Amino acid sequence: MDTPDAIVIGSGPNGLAAANTLANAGWSVLVLEAKSRPGGAVWTEELTLPGFHHDVGAAFFPFGETSPALVPLDLPSRGLVWRHAPLDSAHPAPDGTCPAIGRDLDASVRSLGDDGEAWRKLALWHRDTRDKMLDALLSTLPAAGAMLRFGPMNLLRLAEVAASSGRGWSERHFRTEAARRIVPALALHTDVGPDDPFGAVVGFMLAMLATSGGFAVPEGGAASITKTLIARLEELGGEVRCGARVGKIVVREGRAAAVVTDDGEEIEADRAIIADTSAPALYLRLLEDRWVPSSVTDAMRRFRQGFGTFKMDWALDGPVPWTSEEAARASVVHTGDSLDDLAAFTAEVRRGELPSNPYLVIGQQSLVDRTRAPEGRHTLWAYSRVPSTIEGGWEAAKERFADRIEARIDKLAPGFKARILGRAIFAPTDLEAMDENLIGGDLGGGSAQIRHQLVFRPMFPYFRYRTTVRGLYLGSSYAHPGAGVHGACGKNAACAALEDEG
Repeated sequence: MDTPDAIVIGSGPNGLAAANTLANAGWSVLVLEAKSRPGGAVWTEELTLPGFHHDVGAAFFPFGETSPALVPLDLPSRGLVWRHAPLDSAHPAPDGTCPAIGRDLDASVRSLGDDGEAWRKLALWHRDTRDKMLDALLSTLPAAGAMLRFGPMNLLRLAEVAASSGRGWSERHFRTEAARRIVPALALHTDVGPDDPFGAVVGFMLAMLATSGGFAVPEGGAASITKTLIARLEELGGEVRCGARVGKIVVREGRAAAVVTDDGEEIEADRAIIADTSAPALYLRLLEDRWVPSSVTDAMRRFRQGFGTFKMDWALDGPVPWTSEEAARASVVHTGDSLDDLAAFTAEVRRGELPSNPYLVIGQQSLVDRTRAPEGRHTLWAYSRVPSTIEGGWEAAKERFADRIEARIDKLAPGFKARILGRAIFAPTDLEAMDENLIGGDLGGGSAQIRHQLVFRPMFPYFRYRTTVRGLYLGSSYAHPGAGVHGACGKNAACAALEDEG
């Protein structure tokens, strides 16, 4: 490729969404990836035993078939196949209850019992407003046009959620403890606990997406998403180069002009550079100090990451023997005994302690995708939120906490441990080594607390993808709208570049 119009630093889903958006507009695009393979946390490998294919990071995708950034790319026409379980999210507890939600509304209503009709009303409202809601929430701020299309009454209804804690909203809307733990449990995909002010909206959105797009699983693993995005980019003339870690962004006359890789190669960009990197890495490592105001430098040094993540994968000789029928039919299982249990878990993580009763997000991809494991066998994927660092270091605690997680699952699925053929363990330090955007094992590109969202993501006034340097844009999950494999951060950054170039 001759000098490209744009360089994209990083080949995660946001970087590839940005690259495809620019290539669609006729730009020549070069994507530079530091690792030997693309995709960041959206990839699949044999982590336990031969023939067992595990997602290294993201594993199920509520935005896969709904995101305004991904849908126009028409990935299914290029071979991406989405699979769905009968239920999308199950929430078993030791008391025997297991509320479950998903695209099958009648099944969700039956599962929620006394709260079924309340759930039906929420799900039907979401189905009627989903596309306009996602357009409003995932667009570049202030997204006035998209907000108007969503409608003032719908905005007020969503504002009631956003103004609440997960516990407060759930207790107002549901009567049973089983239903009340769904939204706060989903919020713990991030660092938002059930009693955090303004915390309900994170779990609410994931719950609503479970009822419409569902927690979709890509056939062949998460790597299929990355491979399809790359194939589409290459059809448009773009290029992805792996093993090319960018160590510096060159600025000339106040404009981003080139990058320098760690092996000393300088690569020019005619029109723009988009960074699918962490915000601290962009401002504290890639740019020289003279191009970064001290206020930005100070903000990045104080930047608040989300919780760390402890991830496990298993090769199993059969499906997980859940006591609950709903859990056995769900693509994702969330453990949380009650609202108080979720609150106690959150408090332990914030105190820097290993959780005594780990909250878990558990993915059962092989239930719906038989490419993941040999015939008759299964994979299992799970993570817990943890402190990024612990006293004594993670190496000393990994096996002990892994055993605690397995014991947690075994209580809800007696006999689980007897089905384990192999396991792989990843502490926060391991996840950051795999993808340096996952600082301290943070999956979300920084805290999801309200004071780190909207115009404060990653900081005010640099919340619209433009940075302190002309022609340089932040297009990662460290920008609005944040975490999730939706590609919106990258697409919006690319749109800002296209707008600036007329």
